[in-house]
Amino acid sequence: MNHRAPSLSNIVLPASCWQAHLRLGFTGGERGTRLGERIHSGPLRVQKPLYPEGAQVCHAVIVHPPGGVVGGDALALDISARDGAQALLTTPGAGKWYRANGRRSRQDVRIDIRDDAALEWLPQETLFYRDAQVELTHEVSLGPGARYLGSEILCFGRTAAGEVFAEGTVHQTTTIRREGQLVWHEQGQVDGAGSAMHSPFGLGGNTVCATLIACGLTLDTDQLRQLRQELDNASCSGNSGVTQLPQIVVVRHLGRSSEAARAVVLAAWRRLRPLLLGRPAAVPRLWNT
Repeated sequence: MNHRAPSLSNIVLPASCWQAHLRLGFTGGERGTRLGERIHSGPLRVQKPLYPEGAQVCHAVIVHPPGGVVGGDALALDISARDGAQALLTTPGAGKWYRANGRRSRQDVRIDIRDDAALEWLPQETLFYRDAQVELTHEVSLGPGARYLGSEILCFGRTAAGEVFAEGTVHQTTTIRREGQLVWHEQGQVDGAGSAMHSPFGLGGNTVCATLIACGLTLDTDQLRQLRQELDNASCSGNSGVTQLPQIVVVRHLGRSSEAARAVVLAAWRRLRPLLLGRPAAVPRLWNT
């Protein structure tokens, strides 16, 4: 069965909608990691490769020039890392998904990390406006020895402006496979007018949720204890937790503050990155602007 995210070429959209596709390919070698493939169509770009940690790790900033996604827009990202490459991808600011205006918008991310390569997917917050209709898919394929560290912070409604996510739907699917075998699958839907926003089995009245997943890592008892202590210290509000699965560490946060969620994700990343990648967590300067 083919589990790949749908190609934009198979999606029929109104002429007024943006169709954007970005393909990035990172390769490793004696001189470090290089962005050897960079192909785009539509308003989805990457800035010049950056090397704040030296030649071994390539940082890339994904930019969506319109500044927000409207009903009917479709974004697709295909990212690969091979030959021992190490790459970190982030965004210059929060992603904004505006009201649907009768149309559904979508984003499909496909990440292929081959033998002994590593990739970090660390976008900044994602903000869903009231009445947004969004479909998100995120698919990761890992080869032998490949490592992946990915995070997300989802904010429902512009609470600072008094807006409640009382209408709209966000459907999300995340799948991770190692050497073709399914190791992680998560699927969920938040309906602003439904019970998920308030049910204790959903968001429980909270408006912000965050997840960080590290693949290729098993923590011992002391490391788990230290990580949980770090999260407790970082979170001034909300609830956070850690789950250890075979070769996968999952960090969760649920609350009402994007700042608290970001603090938790950063604390987890600082603790897990050295263990997974053997490198200290040097925070990208973009995150502080």
